[in-house]
Order: sequence, then C-alpha cells, then structure tokens
Amino acid sequence: MTDKRKRLKTPRELAVEILNRIDQQGAHAEPLLDAALSGEGILPNPHDRGLLTELVYGTLRMRGRMDWIIARLYKGDAAALEAPVPNILRTGLYQLLFTDRIPAFAAVNEAVGIAKKECPAAAGLVNAILRNALREKDNIAWPDMAKDPGKAIAVLHSHPRWLVERWLDEYGIDETIAICRTNNAIPPLAVRVNGLKTSREQTIAALAAEGIAAEKTRYSADGLLLTGSAAGLRETAAFRNGLIRVQDEASQLVARLVAPRPGERILDLCAGAGGKTLHLAALMENRGEMVAVDLHPDKLRLLAAEAGRLGVTIATTHTGDAAAAPESFRATFDGVLLDAPCSGLGTLRRNPEIRWRIVPQELEKSMSLQKRLLRGAADCVKPGGRLVYCVCTATPEENEAVVSDLLSTRPGFKHLPPEGIPPELIDADGFFRTFPPRHGTDGFFGAVFIRTD
Repeated sequence: MTDKRKRLKTPRELAVEILNRIDQQGAHAEPLLDAALSGEGILPNPHDRGLLTELVYGTLRMRGRMDWIIARLYKGDAAALEAPVPNILRTGLYQLLFTDRIPAFAAVNEAVGIAKKECPAAAGLVNAILRNALREKDNIAWPDMAKDPGKAIAVLHSHPRWLVERWLDEYGIDETIAICRTNNAIPPLAVRVNGLKTSREQTIAALAAEGIAAEKTRYSADGLLLTGSAAGLRETAAFRNGLIRVQDEASQLVARLVAPRPGERILDLCAGAGGKTLHLAALMENRGEMVAVDLHPDKLRLLAAEAGRLGVTIATTHTGDAAAAPESFRATFDGVLLDAPCSGLGTLRRNPEIRWRIVPQELEKSMSLQKRLLRGAADCVKPGGRLVYCVCTATPEENEAVVSDLLSTRPGFKHLPPEGIPPELIDADGFFRTFPPRHGTDGFFGAVFIRTD
C-alpha cells in the first residue's frame, strides 16, 4: 500500500497539473477531471476526489479575484510569472480564502512542496506570497465600485472586464452582479429521463433506492434535478440501464423546439456526442429516421455507444461538414436542428474556463461560422418542414444577427414562436431564451423557422 501511495499524486498536485493543461493546451476542465477521477490518477477515496474537483472548478471561477491579490502582493510583474507558478499560487490562495476545512498551514506547505518539485527556484516566492496573503487578506485594496463599477465587478466577482462591461450596458449593475454570482455558484446536476424506458416517477423511485434524491425539473417535462449528493451516479443501475442521461434542463428543451413526431425524418447537425440527437429519437418513440452529422468521428462513436445504452435504434451517423450536406440530404427532412458551435458564454457556471479563454473578436468569428452553418441547414429542410437554430450563449452577434441573416438570404423561411415551451421562456420577439440567474438553467437561445416555399 505504501508503494502505491507514493506513485499517486495528491489532489493539489493534480489540480495544478489540470489547470496548467487548461491554460497551455486550451483543454476543458470536465474531461480532464473525469480522467483524473477514473481511479488511476488519484487515491480512490471520496475526500480526495471531492477536493480535486473543488480545487479545479473553484480556482477557475475565482481566478480573477486571486490574480488581483497576487498582483498586490508580488513586487514584480505578476503577468510574467512562468508556469506552473500562477496556478500553484491560485490553488493555494483558493484554499486559504474560500475553504474553511483546510488548515492554512497545510495549504501553504503543500503549495511550497509542489513548487519545490516543479520549479524549485520559485518555492520561496510561493511561500512568501501565500503567507503574506494570510496576514494581509483583510487589508487588500479592492477597486472602488462607485468610481469604476466595471473594474470592481470584474475583480470582485472574477469575470473578464470586457464581458462585465457588455452586461452592464445591457442589464445594469444589479443584474450583472446577479449573473456573475450565478456563474460562480456550483450548478445543480440535472438528468434527462429516457422516455423510451421509463417515466420520471419511476426514475425518482429507482434513484432513491440507490441513495440518490431527485425531484422533477421546473421547465423540462423530461428532467430531474438531483437534490443531494450524486456521487457514484454513473455506477447506479439507473444509469447503467439507460434510464437517465446527464443533461442541463435548458438543453433538454431544445429537442422540444424541433417538435419531432414518430415516423418523421429528422436531422441533427453538429450533433457532437448526441445528447439532443438521442432526446429527439426518444420523442419520436424510436420510430422514423434520426440522422446525426458531425465533423468529428470520435464524437459520433460516443453517440453510437450512448444510443446502445439508451436503447435508441433509429439513429444513424454521418461524418461531414454541416454547411455542405450531401445532395441526398437536400430538402428531404421534416425537421432540422442546428445546435451551432458558439462562445458558450451561457454555460460559464459549468465551464468556468471559457470566461478566461474567449475574447470579443471571437464572437465575430463565431457569427460568421454560424451564418454559414444555418444556411446549409436550411438547404436540408423540405417544404413545410421545421428548422431550429440554437446556441448556449446570449450575445446578439450569435443570436439575432444570425437569425436576421437567414431571413434575409432565405426568403422561403418564416420565423415562428416555439410551441410546447413554457411561455416564460419565450421573449417578446418569439425567441426561446433561458437566463441563468432567473431560471436556474444554463443560458440558451433558440429560434424556430418553417419553410414556406
């Protein structure tokens, strides 16, 4: 046992390693954490697993606030600190400032120990800054909200200033702070109940029998919120037998926008791993034809595996560019869904690394791609068929601008308000919108069109 322990990294070491990969490789936190929590990279006990998860997500969420502190305490240029020093300091500060069950001496000693292994010359610096932070944490000078609300909110609530300024212009101070607080809170875990195999009532009972409490979601007729600990969810019989799939409540509503009917031919473009594809198939009662397209064959392989677990038999996959569908796809589908690549700014509470990665110029790039993809999707809709465009973001470049482009370039399409969606999720312009602080879901935008020519 002793030898095995020596070979395994501590949760704090793994957290620094994951955060460095996110920064340097543009990786996403969730798959890196999933790999680390597989049981091979960390001591297999609940405390260590929970600590690793909290350190990664907590550090990502509060990174802006901690960087402000580092810049106040470091005499040189904090932006010039080389990896892995910034993330050693951030994880150390997170433990000192945002947790109450980790002794300060343990947090400092562990951070210094990691520095000695990874960057020995910086160990003294790490020790000095963290100990100074302990002494000065109540004396840090923060930006003045009255003089510069954009800067103050960006620092205190740990979001990039450009994004805060956009929200201030659109929503005002109070709602901007509410958005930031929501993004910094741990989101609830939602699952979609697989209607091909069970009901929500049966699933609540099945999960309860395995020690997991759940209640019905407010908006999605297919969803459950897990109200207690969901540790070991993927090891439950309910999961193994395909009764549930992890999926945010707002995401579950997207398939309802398409309103597929049994026997129809439905196309899901940019399908990814198939969360919405498989929901569409369930709404079709496994009758008809469900075609999923994505550029990445590895994602489609995951989709096929999930289809097997959930009992979906009508889904087929096609590797290709959603903007250049084959001739056999043109004007042949009753319903087409384009869940387009986007900035993902509506999912910051689940994917906090996005806020430090996206820059304003990327919104224009996303918009150009989305316009091209939506025109290609429109070509696949048959006369009288339905087209749905959705993204998990609230930026006008990726929302209204893309819709306007389609309507101006494809006069045979008409925008319609969605049916079968709770009215409070439909705005005055007839678009589907979810707002995290208000609805407790991820932030989604959706538009429904019908082909009239």
